[in-house]
Amino acid sequence: MITITTMITTIMMKKPMTNLPSKGLSRQSLSRRGLFTGVLAGASTVGALASASAGFPGAKTLAGNPIIDGDETIPATGMHQAGIITPPTAHIRYLAYSLKPETDREALTRLFRILTADIEALTSGEPPIVDTEPELAEVPARLTVTVGFGPELVNRVDPALRPEWLAPLPAFSRDQLGDDFNNGDLLLAISSDDPTTLAHAARMLLKSVRWFAEPLWRQDGFRYARGSQPEGSTMRNLMGQVDGTSNPEPGTAEFDETVWLDEGWLAGGTAIVLRRIRMELETWDMIDRPVREQAMGRDLAVGAPLTGVDEHDEPDFEAKDALGFNVIPDFAHIRRARMGDERVYRRSVNYDDGDEQGLLFVCYQRDPLKQFVPIQQRLDQLDLMNEWITHVGSAVFAIAPGWEPGGMLGETLLQS
Repeated sequence: MITITTMITTIMMKKPMTNLPSKGLSRQSLSRRGLFTGVLAGASTVGALASASAGFPGAKTLAGNPIIDGDETIPATGMHQAGIITPPTAHIRYLAYSLKPETDREALTRLFRILTADIEALTSGEPPIVDTEPELAEVPARLTVTVGFGPELVNRVDPALRPEWLAPLPAFSRDQLGDDFNNGDLLLAISSDDPTTLAHAARMLLKSVRWFAEPLWRQDGFRYARGSQPEGSTMRNLMGQVDGTSNPEPGTAEFDETVWLDEGWLAGGTAIVLRRIRMELETWDMIDRPVREQAMGRDLAVGAPLTGVDEHDEPDFEAKDALGFNVIPDFAHIRRARMGDERVYRRSVNYDDGDEQGLLFVCYQRDPLKQFVPIQQRLDQLDLMNEWITHVGSAVFAIAPGWEPGGMLGETLLQS
């Protein structure tokens, strides 16, 4: 394979050119810029030939991985809302709103009807009615919109329909929650492989929502770009750790028992917990790799537990080293997280707000009080990772079930 470096080296080692045109050009006038321009042009030709031999144009893979297809759509309708078990996209935006005082049950019915139409249009690559830039809706790039209801929204319909877990989480001793990224009455989780598509969808939905609610907070997250890793790879957070290895597999009995609710107006829905976790990366940079791996309980290179070889090997919490100590320490993150029987389905993303970086920890479950809270309490007590992370935002929402074609978002709540 010919590389740019090889081409540059070859050119630099050539003998001086002697067949230059006699007018207007000398060897001295051949600048480095011109040299590199020529090299890059040659490299482009080589790249084009390589692409052609790999099946381009028109191929949807690059080195065996899928690349972005702007026309690809994910249906908005079905038993469950899209964006929970659909393959993750590169970009996501979480938008929380506070309902206006006058937004009652009748107004919520109108809001749900408008949101249904907007979501179905945008995710299919069509402009909604309020779209003044319809051309921007033509590239859905796997756009999904997942809608969550906060406690006050359910109260506006009927307080008796609000589950006990739909409330702010109990306080944890290490939390440093500010005023910026907590709670909310309505959540829109907008996800796409293309940031332009995402921004356009967010603006269109705001046009509809603002008659009924006021913006409360916004959080943007990201993963690796699609095609940069093999499909199904576990994402890495900004500490370099694989994040979400022990997730239950969608479509299995374990997943259904962990995530999907099966009674009342939330049948087919779930609960989402969103925690904003700031990473103290400057102090994280000061510790060596062995300490990092002991704190997590995993090998950083492949994500395997310290007692295993591959990422998905089950950790052996009984294994001892030569001195009789636990191979996976008592303070290791994975030991604390896995000490009980509780499970959640993680779908976290990274965030970078310039002077602050971290993780938007997102998990789905039937009941946060019975699933997320016990796990977080154990982590709060003795997780060494607490030295380098700080929880600064927290919210819980009920994710309504999906709707069938001709149906409407939130219809089960309104009909209860």
